[in-house]
Amino acid sequence: MERLLKEKDVKPNELSPLTLAFIGDTVFDLLVREDLICKANRPANDLHNLAVQKVKASAQAGFIEKIIPHLTEAELAVYKRGRNAKSGHLPKNASQSDYHMATGFEALIGYLYLSDRIERIKELFNIIEN
Repeated sequence: MERLLKEKDVKPNELSPLTLAFIGDTVFDLLVREDLICKANRPANDLHNLAVQKVKASAQAGFIEKIIPHLTEAELAVYKRGRNAKSGHLPKNASQSDYHMATGFEALIGYLYLSDRIERIKELFNIIEN
């Protein structure tokens, strides 16, 4: 995985945490989906159900707790900015705290992706998976 539009200039430090979460959500979803199909050839509906279990807010809240000890100060700051962002959205299927933690997690993934730090995303994903 690499940034698809590398020629487009973007400054992740200048983007809002919710903008980072917007792209981070998709990047993490793609990573989960690719991991699932690499593990086994399954019917699409089964793949979808397995992916949903990993990308839902409660799962992402658990993932961030697992990787926090491995984050740099800068990465932790990005996570906290995302966690503390006011989205004006009330989660339907998640607790408020899980939703905020998941938003922080997605902001971190988005930040790393837009910073072209794909290897770091893979490192954190490996921690999550083990």
